Amino acid sequence: MRLIISLFLPWLTFFTIGRPIAGVICLILQLTLIGWIPATIWAVYELSQYKTDMKIEKALSQRDA
Repeated sequence: MRLIISLFLPWLTFFTIGRPIAGVICLILQLTLIGWIPATIWAVYELSQYKTDMKIEKALSQRDA
């Protein structure tokens, strides 16, 4: 679901992963027609990093338990 959001509303992706300042910057970038593509790429990249961080955190918490 977040991947679809990052393609159509890239700025909203940052708010869903807890990075509101980056979301505002992305919104400003997205307001320009040329900035839409970099904003989308940035959102997809950050979403993949967020998912990787969550997997690492989950693996570490299972190892400690």
